[in-house]
This record gives sequence, structure tokens and C-alpha cells, in this order.
Amino acid sequence: MEVSHKKKAYFAAILYAFIIGFSFLFIKLTLTVATPLDTLAHRFTISFVFASIPVLLGWIKLNINKNDILNILPLALFYPAMFFAFQIFGLVHVSSSEAGIIQATTPIFTMIFATFFLKEHSSGLQKISLLLSVSGVIYIFFMKGINFKSNAFIGVVFIFLSSLSFASYNVLARKMTRKYTLIDLTYIMTAIGFLSFNIMSLINHSLKGTLNLYFKPFASPLFVVSIIYLGVLSSLITSLLSNYALSKIEASKMSVFSNLSTLITMVAGVIFLKEKLEYFHIIGAAMILLGIIGTNFLDKKIINDKLDEKLENKKIKD
Repeated sequence: MEVSHKKKAYFAAILYAFIIGFSFLFIKLTLTVATPLDTLAHRFTISFVFASIPVLLGWIKLNINKNDILNILPLALFYPAMFFAFQIFGLVHVSSSEAGIIQATTPIFTMIFATFFLKEHSSGLQKISLLLSVSGVIYIFFMKGINFKSNAFIGVVFIFLSSLSFASYNVLARKMTRKYTLIDLTYIMTAIGFLSFNIMSLINHSLKGTLNLYFKPFASPLFVVSIIYLGVLSSLITSLLSNYALSKIEASKMSVFSNLSTLITMVAGVIFLKEKLEYFHIIGAAMILLGIIGTNFLDKKIINDKLDEKLENKKIKD
């Protein structure tokens, strides 16, 4: 039974990585029509509306009270609120390549936090594998070429805080999924994302005197299709998938799948945007995949279980 749950968790983690990986294509499309802040506001509005439909129709019953909301609030503040907010403001000052390098370190922070707060222990081979995966991402970005800006310090700080926020979410969600159902957790996270980004967007429009432009992006069919993908699949469904995966596998093992998302984004760019596939993409991809496999399957428990299984099979044959 445990093995079955683990398999489902890994399937959820891989599906999560694929959805997030393709989301960058849709983000690029939305940003041709709307500002980053408006995109986030509309994204989580769509997400919250779709999450609320089964609740309002009585198909799903929420089992939460005010105290539960307060308990879940820190998780939702780390992700999606702080993660996306720091990421957006950071990207104003640094390139996406620089941001990609910094965010590739998230699994390292997750492993450190998980060791201290969850008492999760990893083997030496797992640590090496995680570093291999992170190095694969950094290697690809460096080979593509990085244009460092002299005034990018504040952007680096914001992206760094974004990475810390996501690492904190990975660890906190691991604890929260033991106490609350996936539906309750995901709904509250979505609701807080909806409130956070809409308040920020409305304040921004009010200060600029552009409230009349708030819904203007929906006049574009391309924006509507893209924002539905981002709101339903890339926000709501991925929250369910990541929360489910974190309820079954260690935080450090789940976090390394964020590097797989980076790889999926690059593959999508080659397929759909006709970007050129270089030799360093293949080398980096191999490093990322080997790192993910090693991080998830080279822990002492799994190795010992495999050895025990082989010894047991040998006894039966003898």
C-alpha cells in the first residue's frame, strides 16, 4: 500500500513539473496583454472561482474554521503570496536567466530546512545528487550567457527571498498535509492568493488612476485562454499535486522536481518557440535528471530495502 502511495506521489510530482514547465509559455503570452501584477491577480481570480464552484454546489465540503485558517495562513503567505510577489519584483531588476540560477538553489534550501525542522535525513549520495541537479540548471543558464547588471542587487535579493519562500512552503506543507485535507489546504492557499494579488493590483491601479483598465486584458481571446491555463492548471491543480506529493514523500525529494520544470520549459521552447537545441542543453538535462533520480532513490532506506528484498528472494530460490 505504501509503495502504491509513493508511486502516485511521484506521478503527481512529475505532472506538477510538466504543468509548471509549460506555464512559462502562457505567462509570456499574458504579459503581451497585461502587467505582471494584473496577470497574477486575474490568474488567482480564475483559480479561486474554479475552486469555489464545487464548494458552492455542495460537491465538496470544507472542514475548516477560523483557527484552521490562521494555522494555514503562514503556508499560503509563503506560497503563493510571497513567492510570486518577490519573483515578480525581482524580475524587474534581473534577467530571467539570473533568476533561474538563483531559484535553482531552492532544493538546497529545502534540504537544509527539512533537516532542521522536519528531522529529515539524507544520505551523502542524495546530497551529491541534489547538487548535480542544481548544477545542471546553473550550467545551462551560464552556457546560454548571463548579462549581469551592475544595479541588480535588489533584484537578486528579491529572487533569493522568493526561493526561500518556496523552500519554506515545501517544508511547512509537509507538516500541514498531515493535519489538514488536501482540499482544505489548497482552497485556503488559493483564496489567500486571490485576496493578496487583487488587493495589490487594485491599489496599484488606484494610485495610477487606471482602475478602468483592470478588466481590459479579458478583451483578448489569447489572454483568456492563457489565464485559464495559468489559473486552473498552473495554480489550482499544481497546488493540489504538490500538496499531495508532499504528504507522501520528503520535502527535499519533492523540491528537486522544480528543476525538472526548468528542463520542461527549455524543451517547450525548442518545440513550440523553435529555439535552438545546443549540446549544453543535453548535458545539463542529463545532470538534472540524474540528480532527480539520485535524490529520490539513493537514500539508505530504499537501498537497504532493495538489498533485503534480494536476500529474501535468494533464500526462497535456495
